Amino acid sequence: MAVLCMIYGQSGTGKSTSLRNFLPEEVAVVNVSGKPMPFRTKLKTYNTDDYTKIRNALSKTDRKSIVIDDATYLMVNEFMRTAKQTGYQKYTDIACSFNGLIDFAAMLPDDVIVYFMGHSDQADDGREHFKTIGKMLDNYVTLEGKFTIVLKTVVQDGRYMFSTQNSGQDTVKSPMGLFDSPLIDNDLKAVDTAIRLYWEIGKAGEESDEV
Repeated sequence: MAVLCMIYGQSGTGKSTSLRNFLPEEVAVVNVSGKPMPFRTKLKTYNTDDYTKIRNALSKTDRKSIVIDDATYLMVNEFMRTAKQTGYQKYTDIACSFNGLIDFAAMLPDDVIVYFMGHSDQADDGREHFKTIGKMLDNYVTLEGKFTIVLKTVVQDGRYMFSTQNSGQDTVKSPMGLFDSPLIDNDLKAVDTAIRLYWEIGKAGEESDEV
C-alpha cells in the first residue's frame, strides 16, 4: 500500500509553495483548480477535477511522489455542479467520490507517497481539520483516520512551516521519530525524503528494490 499524507491549511499559508524543491522528474502534480504555481518552476501539472481522469493518471504515472492540490476543490466543484439539486443524495455522492479516491490512492505500490492538500475548517468543538462538504465524511468516515501522516500549515514570524504534532485542537499527527521538531520548514521535498528514510522505501524518483 502507498503512504498517504494529508496537508491542510488556510489559503496562502504555503501548501502549494512547499513543492518548490521537487525536480520535475520526482513528482506528479494533479492541479485540481488549475491555478499557476505560486513560484517559478519547471514542474508540469495535470489540470483536472475529474475523478476518473485522476485515478487513471495515478495508476499510469511512473513518479513515486504524487500531489493532489487542492483536493478540497474536488468536493467543492462537484457540489457547485449539483448546487440546484435538492435532497441529501448529492452529499452522499460527494462523500463517496472523495472517499473512493483516497482508497484508490492507498492501493498504489508500496514505494509511492500520495499527498492530499486541502483547506482547513473548524469543527463545532473548535478543532481545526481538513475541510469537507457536508457532514458525512466528518461524522462517519473521519478522513484523517485514513492517513498515516497529517500536517498543518503554520505561518509564524514570517516563516512558513508545517506543524507535525497534535496541539489538542487539530488533527495533526505523524509517526514517532519521523520529524525532530513540532514545527518544520514547509519543504515537501524534505518531508518526502524523511518519510522514505523512515520506512526505508527508497529515494524519491527511483524504483524500489523491495519485492
